[in-house]
Amino acid sequence: MKKFDLELAVGFFVLVGILALGYISIKLGKLEVIGGGGYTVYAEFEKAGGIKSGSIVEIAGVEVGKVKSIRLNDYQALVELTIYKDVKIQEDAIASIKTKGLIGEKYVQIAPGGSEKIIPDGGKIRETESAVDLEELISKYVFGGV
Repeated sequence: MKKFDLELAVGFFVLVGILALGYISIKLGKLEVIGGGGYTVYAEFEKAGGIKSGSIVEIAGVEVGKVKSIRLNDYQALVELTIYKDVKIQEDAIASIKTKGLIGEKYVQIAPGGSEKIIPDGGKIRETESAVDLEELISKYVFGGV
């Protein structure tokens, strides 16, 4: 009987350890297991410029959401953003694709507007600025296009 109690205790601690490891993995990976807890907003860019699903969305340097998906729509990049519930985006806000650092990751920056109207769930940010293409700028400079 003592051997059974020991095996049961070891099995219980192994199970607790696996659950703790799974919880830590989800938290460190910033994964969402049960729903996101936000609303969807769309932004259409001329060039997506290397932005990926899972990239962050910022307002004033504070993370307010994530990029859910990117797809082609009438030869433009339609970016689906998931914005946290407590953040409201004005109708005249401007979405831009920016880079952290010189060769850092891409993210979407939203400059808030001054309008009283708020973009609803499933709404669209009308004003956008595409990512800056450094290769294109350098080639214009080198070949006299500037």
